Amino acid sequence: MKSLQIAFAVALIASSAASFAEDMVIARSTDLPTTAGPVERFTGAVHNDFIFKPQAPSNLSAGMVTFAPGGRSAWHSHPLGQTLVVTSGTGWVQEEGGVKHQIGIGDVVWTPPGVKHWHGATPTSGMTHVAIQELQAGKAADWYEKVTDNEYLK
Repeated sequence: MKSLQIAFAVALIASSAASFAEDMVIARSTDLPTTAGPVERFTGAVHNDFIFKPQAPSNLSAGMVTFAPGGRSAWHSHPLGQTLVVTSGTGWVQEEGGVKHQIGIGDVVWTPPGVKHWHGATPTSGMTHVAIQELQAGKAADWYEKVTDNEYLK
């Protein structure tokens, strides 16, 4: 039931993003690539499946990010914030200087604009989440240093 609710929410967001287009746009799942997380931005095995890219005049985009156990993002922030919806597994999320929080299926995480943070899987469980964010001047994130093993396990 939760996965149906999540799929409906993502579909609703995607449809509102394209609601100002003159013609309907259908993004076929076969047209959107799966990409490996770049090594300068991620530690471990991480893959991103684009769900949708911005459709003018909207700047909203989304991807489904899958982290293998131990996989995680580098420290980063989003100019207009980010919403994560966990769809499988167990993960962690932490803002700089804050407490590390465990997240699981159905959890929704809002990170406000400009807040430096990281997210990823735990050492023993993979995790997948839908990441929804708006681009500002064509950019969805500002990337910083990698999360060290000490920071990750602390």
